[in-house]
Amino acid sequence: MATATVAATAPLSNGFLLRRGPNEGAKSARSLQRTKNQRQSASSRRFGAAVITAKFDLKPPPYPLNALEPHMSANTLSFHWGKHHRAYVDNLNKQIVGTELEAKSLEDIVIQTYNDGDLLPPFNNAAQIWNHDFFWESMKPGGGGKPSGELLKLIERDFGSFEKLCEELRAAAATQFGSGWAWLAFNPRPSDGKELLVVKSPNAVNPLVLGYIPLLTIDVWEHAYYLDYQNRRPDYISIFMEKLVSWDAVSAKLEVAKAQAA
Repeated sequence: MATATVAATAPLSNGFLLRRGPNEGAKSARSLQRTKNQRQSASSRRFGAAVITAKFDLKPPPYPLNALEPHMSANTLSFHWGKHHRAYVDNLNKQIVGTELEAKSLEDIVIQTYNDGDLLPPFNNAAQIWNHDFFWESMKPGGGGKPSGELLKLIERDFGSFEKLCEELRAAAATQFGSGWAWLAFNPRPSDGKELLVVKSPNAVNPLVLGYIPLLTIDVWEHAYYLDYQNRRPDYISIFMEKLVSWDAVSAKLEVAKAQAA
């Protein structure tokens, strides 16, 4: 099975977004800025110098920061979650306060600001928040091993074997040039009958904007592994697959994905 590769800014059609004309991205950006200016002005009139804050908070990983040691150190998580992830949250809140995006869910902001590949300013921060929340859930203490049940059946049907899936995920993560992500995703509308696929994406792009439902991700931005593995990305990927991945979480997300697609 070929691995899907996502271009950084290429316009891609998907099930969530309408196709736009060549000037629509600029119009959307201007519209968001006008809305922001208007609402900030109105807020200033009503509340004076009161500070307005948007709603998104920094979600902690579902385990203590030292729980993944020795495979991922507390030092890495304190920087990765405590500084990088926090910065995305803080920056998005500044970008959307007073705009129409303030009332939307994080997933809706990601999809809307992807803007059919013509990215609007809040996209990178919104997508990186979503991606990191998802990444923490993709791991667990004592992870690794092999999935079971319905997930294993679909993997064997769509990839031929669990080992073949692992091979494709490792290759996608290792060959994503520069910063980005490797994903196992669910395709709710497969043309070939295969519902599972491996996707690699640059920077903050994720499968949501392609109409797929993410099940698992590996973060291959350098800040995800450099303190523990320096430039040895393949070693980090191997440890992720052998010691960190939570197949229980993937199975739970598969159940939700199949229910959404039904």
